Amino acid sequence: MTIERTDFPGLIILTPKVFGDSRGYFFESYNQKELLKEGIHYNFLQDNQARSVYGVVRGLHYQLEPYAQTKLVRVLWGTILDVVVDIRKGSPTYGKSFSIELSSENQKQLLVPRGFAHGYSVLSESAEVFYKCDAYYDKEHEGGLAWNDPQLAIDWRIPADKVILSEKDSKHPGLENCANNFTFI
Repeated sequence: MTIERTDFPGLIILTPKVFGDSRGYFFESYNQKELLKEGIHYNFLQDNQARSVYGVVRGLHYQLEPYAQTKLVRVLWGTILDVVVDIRKGSPTYGKSFSIELSSENQKQLLVPRGFAHGYSVLSESAEVFYKCDAYYDKEHEGGLAWNDPQLAIDWRIPADKVILSEKDSKHPGLENCANNFTFI
């Protein structure tokens, strides 16, 4: 597995070694022992999976402490633009966004640490997204950022008239007004 550290502290791209032949392919999508060798340690407790159609924008979501979650995100089918925003006060990348195309073709995964708002847009006809979490979901501690906050200026690579949002995601506040109890250490 290739581990690529980004300019955002703690945000990591994982690319598995894929073994392919005429039958198809095989790869390890997660190996805790290999990550531990690189100083990456998380105890994942919950798996989530979502299927969405082209144009769906999910996010930007996070959970406040003490129920914050680290996520390991990958795509089982299709292509998404995975987007995170660093909301850790005091971080050198606070208020900045990072995006990466994740797909069933490139097999890349994004390790999103606590203190990041996370979302994605579906670029293919449909996509199935799978992610591991190191804390359980807690409705009372969920938070969100406006997907279209002008301060963030995120290019979701979907025309505005094709964006499909949930009612909840259409009501999140911008970065300046969001609930936030994260501090960069």
